[in-house]
Amino acid sequence: MPEPVHVTLLAGGFGGARMAHGFALLGDRAELTVIGNTGDDLELHGLHISPDLDTVMYTLAGLANEETGWGVRGETWSAAAMLETYGEQTWFRLGDRDLATHTLRTARLRAGDRLTAVTDDLARALGVAATLRPMSDDPVRTKIRTKDGWLDFQEYFVHHRHADKVEEVRFVGVDAARPTPEVLDAIESADLIVIAPSNPFLSVAPILALPGVLDAIQAAAARTVAISPIVGGGAVRGPAADIMRSLGTTPCAAGIAAHYATRYVGLVDVLVIDDADSGDAAAVTAHGITLAMAEIVIPDEPRRLQLARDILAIAGLAAD
Repeated sequence: MPEPVHVTLLAGGFGGARMAHGFALLGDRAELTVIGNTGDDLELHGLHISPDLDTVMYTLAGLANEETGWGVRGETWSAAAMLETYGEQTWFRLGDRDLATHTLRTARLRAGDRLTAVTDDLARALGVAATLRPMSDDPVRTKIRTKDGWLDFQEYFVHHRHADKVEEVRFVGVDAARPTPEVLDAIESADLIVIAPSNPFLSVAPILALPGVLDAIQAAAARTVAISPIVGGGAVRGPAADIMRSLGTTPCAAGIAAHYATRYVGLVDVLVIDDADSGDAAAVTAHGITLAMAEIVIPDEPRRLQLARDILAIAGLAAD
């Protein structure tokens, strides 16, 4: 049996979780490390919540609610109902099983444990074979500026249902934060680095903004393959297309290529776009990025697995 391919995946929540699942379905053929965005983290009801890490974790554990894209399948809501009775806000809903995750994480962090260690233990307890790493143990918080001023990320994304026009994005605390040694090791030792079809501005950018991460990826021996989150001029899910428009970029595969090529020079070796966007091929390659096409809408296991296989083949690392 050939040695497993060491895949390091930079991931946000929904798109990152589905892509991570695809690589996990390769079984022994791939050894997967997921570097998860923590810019979306928040403190609520005294609890530390890591939405993107948890979405990836629940998906890899086979517990995810595929209909909502967040939370646990078959969830109950007794605690949320009681909080509402007490007059607490419940626009960010915490299910009963999900609440157990946040309670344990918070207790461990208050006891002095690193977020990296806590995340690893939670994932192992749920039977996750892949390695799940937060991008940093230091706090970084994504803020969104709209016409009404700055909003916390979850206020913008969940409470306002990402309906406000985004005028600016910033990552509070990122300059003082550092990637963990485990994150840097996963980048350095990778055979392949993959940027998931996550929102480039809200999910991938916080990871790349950490001092040292971009340099580490550019210095790594592995090729970097990015997957477009835009198909047919729209986002597969979430506000990526709207944000591209509001920030002056056309929401299309070529716009994603332009974003990565100009903001992160030399980062992406190959951009995988959907077969439906073949008309953007020349515009993508004009940015000095190699183009590959595949079916990148992956709602189910067979298509997730196939995309993972396609990416290995694109990188010259055959899946079989």
